[in-house]
Amino acid sequence: MTALTFTATARGKFSGNGLTCQCALGRGGVVGAAQKREGDGTSPQGVWQMKRVFYRPDRMARPDTNLPVVPLRETDGWCDAPDHPLYNRPVTLPFQASHEKLWRDDHVYDLIVELDHNSDPVVPARGSAVFFHLAHDDYRPTEGCVAISREHMLLVLINSSDETSIKIEF
Repeated sequence: MTALTFTATARGKFSGNGLTCQCALGRGGVVGAAQKREGDGTSPQGVWQMKRVFYRPDRMARPDTNLPVVPLRETDGWCDAPDHPLYNRPVTLPFQASHEKLWRDDHVYDLIVELDHNSDPVVPARGSAVFFHLAHDDYRPTEGCVAISREHMLLVLINSSDETSIKIEF
């Protein structure tokens, strides 16, 4: 499998491997990865490797991809408490510390690609749950993630592997 890099720009453009489409980034814009802080609503500049795909099995079939695929459960969450030992890691709900629910009522987390931002090592307060996920219909800004349409996400995933990355730039 050939390494692929897709690019997401602050101007709302996502491109790579012959695909160009609209995307949404963080409501706070794009910042250097060292400036990224928990809850700031910014997308971190840099190249972030795709790690695995989570999907809602009650809403869609398993996506076609060479990445590891994990069906979501109603008890899946992601720790966003900087002082917790599981910060920026998946957790099982209920969970006492601050967290994000991955099983959402809207459809933006029907498909989630975990990116390797702030993962090895995890640095407290440098940002958690920076995902590549589905955009709202109006492409409103995210909390710091990269988001595209379901149709385009499925096209991206077909050719994606653990050697695929997303470059976030100004």
